[in-house]
Amino acid sequence: MKRAERVAAIIKILSDTPNKLYSLNYFCTLFGAAKSSISEDLLTAKQTLQSVNLGIIQTISGSGGGVKYIPYISDENCRLLQEELCEKLRDGSRILGGGFLYTSDVMFDANIARQVATVFARKFQDYKAEYIATIETKGIPIATMTAHMLHLPMIIIRRESKISEGSTLSINYFSGSSDRVQKMSVSKRAVVPGSKVLIIDDFMRAGGSVKGIKDILAEFEVEIVGTGIVIASTEPEKKKIQDYCTLLYLGKVDENTKEIEVYSNCQIF
Repeated sequence: MKRAERVAAIIKILSDTPNKLYSLNYFCTLFGAAKSSISEDLLTAKQTLQSVNLGIIQTISGSGGGVKYIPYISDENCRLLQEELCEKLRDGSRILGGGFLYTSDVMFDANIARQVATVFARKFQDYKAEYIATIETKGIPIATMTAHMLHLPMIIIRRESKISEGSTLSINYFSGSSDRVQKMSVSKRAVVPGSKVLIIDDFMRAGGSVKGIKDILAEFEVEIVGTGIVIASTEPEKKKIQDYCTLLYLGKVDENTKEIEVYSNCQIF
C-alpha cells in the first residue's frame, strides 16, 4: 500500500475505536510494513488530525505501550454545539405539564449524542473511570456514546428489576423533581466492587436520581470519579449533589408565554 493509503486506514481504525490501545506490531502485520514506516505514518496521521482539531493520536512508549486515538472537540466547536442545542430547546412547543420539556428527540439524535459524548470524553478523559453508569431511559444514548469514546463498559440502572438481569440490588430513593419515593435496581453482575465509575445522565433537576445512582453503587464500594449532565435545572438552587459538570443550564419555563430560558455552561472545561 502507498503511504497515503496506510495513513487513511490507520486514522479509520483508530477513530473507529477511541481509546483502544494498538501495538505498532498490529499495524506492521496488517500492512506488511517496517516499524520505521509505521512510525512515520502515525506521525503524519497525528499531524493531520491535530491540524483540523479532529482528535489526538497518542503514542505510549514501553513494552506495554502502543498508539490510541483520543476524541477531542475544540472550545469553539463545543460553544457552537451548545448554541445549537439552546436554540432547539427554546422552542415553546416543547413545554409539557409541570414545567418539564420534551427532549427525547434531542437525546435520541445519534449525531447530537455523538457530539455531546465527545464533550464529556474530553472533560473526563483523565479521570481514570472503569465504567460508565446511567439510569434508564433517556440518558442511555449519551452514556453509550461516552462509553464508546472512552472505551469503557456500561452499567445500566433500572427503574424496575428485570428477570433477565439475574440477581439484583434495589434501593428506594427520594426524587427531588416529583417529591416522591421511587425505586432503582442494578444487576449484581454489572458492577465490579471497588471500581471507579463515571455517571452520565440527560437531565437533572434536584439531583435525586443521580444521588440514587451514587447510593446504589456505594453498596459495591464503588468510587464515583465524575458526573456529566446534559441539562441541569437552575432550580432548586440547592441540589442533592454538588460535584457535577453540565453542558447546559435550564432556567425559567413559562407555560403561559411559552418562553424557555436555557443557556450554555461557559465553564465546562
